[in-house]
This record gives sequence, structure tokens and C-alpha cells, in this order.
Amino acid sequence: MTDSTSPGAAPGYDFSDALDRVRRALGGVIRGKAGAIDLLLMGVLGGGHVLLEDVPGVGKTTLAKALARCLSMDFSRVQFTPDLLPTDILGASILDPRDGSFSFRPGPVFNNLLLADEVNRASPRTQSALLEAMNEAQVTVDGVTRALPRPFFVVATQNPVDYQGTYPLPEAQLDRFLLRVEVGYPDAESEMHVLFDRQLTDPLEEVQPVVDTEQLLALQEHVRQVKVERDLGAFMLRVVAGTREHKELDLGASPRGALALFRAAQAHAFLDGRDWAGPDDVQQVARPVLAHRIMLSSQARYGGKTSGQLVDEILEMVDVPT
Repeated sequence: MTDSTSPGAAPGYDFSDALDRVRRALGGVIRGKAGAIDLLLMGVLGGGHVLLEDVPGVGKTTLAKALARCLSMDFSRVQFTPDLLPTDILGASILDPRDGSFSFRPGPVFNNLLLADEVNRASPRTQSALLEAMNEAQVTVDGVTRALPRPFFVVATQNPVDYQGTYPLPEAQLDRFLLRVEVGYPDAESEMHVLFDRQLTDPLEEVQPVVDTEQLLALQEHVRQVKVERDLGAFMLRVVAGTREHKELDLGASPRGALALFRAAQAHAFLDGRDWAGPDDVQQVARPVLAHRIMLSSQARYGGKTSGQLVDEILEMVDVPT
């Protein structure tokens, strides 16, 4: 798996070494968060979008910037605010007063990686502008459909605590995120490193490109080729069905959620250095893939349950293939 002659990769290109260097580079910027870094890489390798959800100041934006630098991706950041308009993201047709013609001026979505910072602060109308881009890698403006560059990713951040001035993301948009990642606070030792790493310089400025876009597309192709047996696929479907049948859930995972679980399991196996996926891969990714796609009943919410806890309960109830 590590020696590739795929298009975009030079003969003998060592994918595992490249991924290790990406991990080290990101780990030098965000200390003590190897799990969050791996989940972000799974989203990229699986060709999906990632929602970074956590309190302010834990490095969500920095992590997205460092990822773009490591993977040589064109990067744009949009700060979502209540007055942001869809055209501020997608672009607009501009009138040329000299001859009365219109020309299209692309918006920041026309980059490899779009950072939608505090995405839940924009109005529902503006949030919905991302739906077509995230699902079909294209946008339609003034009746003209334009393809987005390949690869294309949305990394969105939101703060789950501060609800003032926010608009909850609708289920249709949450379903388009392959993974939801909680960064969390660093441990004491990692936070000490954070203090002194930034005493003289910003570690983000030292991040260098490790993988170019052609090599990234080749990596994604390798992920899609990771072998998944049919009994493992049946296991995934039983887990998804469990979200639809659980008495404490009003909304279960969609077929898109099942596809996301399949792709994330492949990406998890690939990051682990294997060309086959097993039940452990599914169990490791089920919570970040499914928890944001389900809706708790009022009884579960009042009982203090979380969507992640219910996903864990479902995993314990479903028979694991051997």
C-alpha cells in the first residue's frame, strides 16, 4: 500500500511516510491532539467535509490552516456573521459599465479548502448556500453551474456553548459533514509546550507543504480501494438501522450516513497502514460519523443523554462479525 504508481504519485512514492510527516507537522502546531488530527485526516482522505465543534481558543482555525499548508491546498477563510450573504461565499456576476456586459467573479468557495469559521452565526439562507457545494462540488449562480476545484473540502467550526446570535445548523447541512470532531482542551504538558512554542515565533509559520494536490487525489483513490467484506458492510447497516429504531431517537442516520460510515472506516484502516477494513475501524469512527446525524427525543435530552452516548449504546447492542 505504501509503494504507489498511481496517477499523480511518482513511482516508489511512500504514502505512509508522507502521512507520518503530515501528522508530525500538524502535531507541532496543535499539541496533544493526535486523535483530532487523525479524524481530520480521515475526513480529507475520505473526500468528505469536517465540522470542528468545540469551545473557543482550542485551535480549530489553526488546525484548518495548518492542514491546508501541509497538503498544498489553496485556502480561503470566511468569517460567518449574521449579515453575510450567499454571494459573499459563492461569487457574483459583476456589471462592466464600459460595455454593459457581466462577468463572473468567483467567491472564496472556489478554492481547495474553505474554512467556514463559526458557521452557525450566519443566517439559514447563507448556510444553505453551501449545500450544493458540499454535496456536488459545484455551485449554481445566475442559472449557470460551475464546477469547484478538485479536491474540495469544507472545514467548518462552531462553538457549542455560545448560542447567542447563532442559528443551529439544519439537519440537511449536518448530514453533509463526513465527521464531527471535538478538539478538546490540551493536557497540562501539551499546554506548557503551547506556551513556549509561541514565545518567539508561531509554529504555523513553519509548516511546509508535504503532499501536493495530485498526490492527495492519489491518496483518496487508495482509500477507496481499501477492501471491505460484505459481512462488514452488513454490520455497518445494522448500526445505522439501530439509530433509526432506537426508542430515544426521533431521527436516525440517513443512507448518506451509511456511506459516510463506509468511507470513514476505509480511511481509518488506511491511516492504520492496512488495505482492508474490519469491525474495529467501524467502531472507532461510528461516533464522529453518526452522532451529529441523529436527533434525540425530548425524553433523552431531559434525561441528560448525548447523541454520542446513544451511538455507543447501539454499538454495544449490535452483533459484531467475526
